[in-house]
Amino acid sequence: MKQTITELLKEFKKDKSPTHPKTVKFIGVDGNDVYNPSAPFLYQGKELILGRVEKRDSELSEAVFFEKVGEVYQRRSDLKPLNLQDPCVTVIQGEFIIGGTFVSFKGKNVEWYTKFYRGKDLNHLVPFLDAPMGMKDVRLLELSDHRIAVFSRPQGLKGGRGKIGFDIANSLADVTTEFIDQVPLFDQFIDDEWGGANHLTLIDKHTIGVLGHIANFSEDNVRHYYAMTFKVDIKTKKASPMKIIAVRDNFNPGPSKRPDLVDVLFSAALVKKNDEVYTLFVGVSDAEIQTIEVTNPF
Repeated sequence: MKQTITELLKEFKKDKSPTHPKTVKFIGVDGNDVYNPSAPFLYQGKELILGRVEKRDSELSEAVFFEKVGEVYQRRSDLKPLNLQDPCVTVIQGEFIIGGTFVSFKGKNVEWYTKFYRGKDLNHLVPFLDAPMGMKDVRLLELSDHRIAVFSRPQGLKGGRGKIGFDIANSLADVTTEFIDQVPLFDQFIDDEWGGANHLTLIDKHTIGVLGHIANFSEDNVRHYYAMTFKVDIKTKKASPMKIIAVRDNFNPGPSKRPDLVDVLFSAALVKKNDEVYTLFVGVSDAEIQTIEVTNPF
C-alpha cells in the first residue's frame, strides 16, 4: 500500500516527539566534516563507527574508522579508510560485512553502486560483492536460520526515483549482482517520492525491523529526507505500513553542505536502549552526525 510523506507527517505529529538531541563530536579529521555513519559496532572489545569524511566543498570522501572514547569518537589511525561513501556494517557468519557507495569518476561521467567488503580483520577486508550499477542502499542481514535477507533500491526503469526491494538468499554465496538486480519490490512510494533501507534489525526469528528514509523534492530541487521505519514478515515477505520517526526540526541546529540539503536526514542506525527507547543515529544536512532518543519505532 502506497503512503505519502504528507500522510506520514500527519501521523507523526500525533506521536510523542523524539527527545535529547546530541551533536556527536569527532576528533582527528583536520576540520573535515563527518556524516552519514554506519551503525556502531564492536571490534576487539572497542565500540567503533564508520563515518563519511570529506571537505565541505567536495564530494571526494572516504569511510574512516572511529573509536568511541568517552563522549567523543577518535579516529583510529591504525585502521585503513575505505573508498566508500555512506558506509554500513553488519556481521554474517562471524565476518564483518562492510558496504557503502563506491563512486567512480571517468572524465565527466560519474558512476556509482553499492560495494561490499568482508573479513574478520578490518585492515584486511576483501571486496566480494558489487550491486548493480547505479544502485545505492543495498543492505544485508543474517537471519536466525542463517539465510541472508537482501534489501535493494533500484532506480530508473524498475525503481523510478528509488524503491525498496526485498528477498532472501539461502547463503551469502548466493547473493550476487544478478540476485540483487532481480529482487522484488515493495509497493510503498508514490512516483514523486522515493526511499531506501539503511539499517536492519532482527527483531525476532519471524520479523525484520527496517530503518530507512522517505524523501521528496520541493521547489528549486530542495531535498526533504525523513527517518522512517517499517517491519518485514520473513515468512510472507510482506512489509508493514511505514511510519516517520524523526524530522530535521527534532535535532540541534547545525551547518549544511548546500542550501538544498538543509532538510536532509540520513537514517544511519537504531540502537536499542531498552524495550521502550532506541537511540537513532543520523547524518544531518550532509555535514554532521547527531543522535536522538525515540520511542520504540517497531
